[in-house]
Amino acid sequence: MTTYDRPFGRYLEDFIPGDVYRHWPGKTITEADDHLFCMITMNHHPLHTNAYFAEHESVQGRNVVVGNLVYSLVLGMSVPDVSGAAIANLEVESLIHRYPTFHGDTIYAETRVLDAVASSSKADRGVVSVETKGFNQHGHEVCYFRRKVMVWRRDFAPTRQRPYGDDVWD
Repeated sequence: MTTYDRPFGRYLEDFIPGDVYRHWPGKTITEADDHLFCMITMNHHPLHTNAYFAEHESVQGRNVVVGNLVYSLVLGMSVPDVSGAAIANLEVESLIHRYPTFHGDTIYAETRVLDAVASSSKADRGVVSVETKGFNQHGHEVCYFRRKVMVWRRDFAPTRQRPYGDDVWD
């Protein structure tokens, strides 16, 4: 018998500048997703929640998904590959919405490693710089951001623990 632990995030030594992670799966943003996010975050702009307003008074002529939902979704897609084992998210250097996202669009994401630098003051960690892009189903880039993440070096990372023993299949 073989037991597999699903990787969730990476260690400093795993990040090679230039590597690209294609995150999976994509997510279709529904009107309900957008409205709930708007209400939770108190962004009540009618561009996101009022079809009549969007049709008659907006440049796009229809509802646009709130940008912070698009960013949060793309960031979340990157977590299993980038920051799932991180010590801390340190910085978002830039955030650009290059193309609008509409209700019913499906978003996909990819991340490219820019740099991975060991800490000069603490031997157990380092900082990884990445850039992430979100695309819709037509291939339009809807979101771009760069961020820095503090990650463990492999030999210092805490061991994953579960609230039960290893003998559950005996």
